[in-house]
Amino acid sequence: MGLKTGYKQTEAGMIPEEWECTTARDIASPVRNAIVGGPFGSDLVSNDYVEDGVPVLRGQNMGHRFVSGSFAFVTRAKASSLGANLARPGDLVFTQRGTLGQVSLVPDSPYDRYLVSQSQMKITVNRRAADPLFLYYVFSSAEQQEFIRQNTIQTGVPHINLGVLRSIPVKRPSLAEQEAIAEALSDADALIESLGQLLAKKRHLKQGAMQELLTRKKRLPGFSGEWEVKSLGDICEISMGRTPPRLNSNYWGKGYKWLSIADLRTKVVTESQEEITELAAAELRVIPKGTLLMSFKLSIGRLCFAGCDLYTNEAICSFNRLRANADFLYYVLGWTDFSLYGKQAVKGYTLNSESLKLVEVHLPSEAEQTAIAAVLSDIDAEIDALEAKLAKASQLKQGMMQELLTGRIRLV
Repeated sequence: MGLKTGYKQTEAGMIPEEWECTTARDIASPVRNAIVGGPFGSDLVSNDYVEDGVPVLRGQNMGHRFVSGSFAFVTRAKASSLGANLARPGDLVFTQRGTLGQVSLVPDSPYDRYLVSQSQMKITVNRRAADPLFLYYVFSSAEQQEFIRQNTIQTGVPHINLGVLRSIPVKRPSLAEQEAIAEALSDADALIESLGQLLAKKRHLKQGAMQELLTRKKRLPGFSGEWEVKSLGDICEISMGRTPPRLNSNYWGKGYKWLSIADLRTKVVTESQEEITELAAAELRVIPKGTLLMSFKLSIGRLCFAGCDLYTNEAICSFNRLRANADFLYYVLGWTDFSLYGKQAVKGYTLNSESLKLVEVHLPSEAEQTAIAAVLSDIDAEIDALEAKLAKASQLKQGMMQELLTGRIRLV
């Protein structure tokens, strides 16, 4: 297949003919230490950290558009003594070892300088040649991430070095087009960040509502009276799943959903990583659609409802013949500290059918159970809607990056 008219093939991929292909070295500012890593190990140790001063950029501060999070600090005098390793607003910071491929920008505030740690590197950009925000998106792109993977040094701890960083191929349109692309992608990021913040607030609201409603600190209008304390064994029958013999291939294949703990990711589960055949299903107990399920080994306390008739492994139990509102119980068990009922094991604690029967739950009237479950279910529905919007916005941004950073769509 030939090149598309008006485009050329370069080390940075196919780009418009009027774009340049350069390297990270060539978009760096012509100042001393424009591309530099952190100080030598002995020059920055944990004893240098203080409670306030100049922030130190570490791996935990990476992974977002701008460096953020909880910072360690060094004194201003210490930072000045390591002046060659400082990053300032507009600089790009890269992970050298650890989670490779991470890149973040240094924001304009609240600090005027940061000390780069031994696991990071930074580029001070030549503002006459390139826009730092545009370069952030370029270095975050799938092509650049692949370049880093291909050039990772595997000796010792996998890492890249300044030589690899300097040689990264960079596509460079005109400065005006860089700024237009950066603005469009930044708007997409702003939407994603606002949705993420709203989602975090909604999740916090749910936790607060559960804290108040499930502990009787707050009663819904129209309800009063004492709550009963009952054990799970008093209000339901508890059944355990089972795993068909792994060595018998006749038991495994398309047919019936068979859940492991990894499948318990949403409130209602309809899909599974593995399925069992009709032969295996005939030997196991089917779990009807709508049944409340919970993991009680390893990752204890994951809850969901069966979204269809299915089967589970022996680490998942089902609650049958419930004499309580199933949705209310879903939230109550999600709030329960099962370590109070478990037996000590190598990795924490473990539960069994007998200990599960002893788990105590506080139950209001059936009408109040239904009302509380409805409130919490409405919040869950809002959370689900926000998660869907966030996923769609993230997918849209990825598509924008693919189109704008390759020049398939032009803004200038």
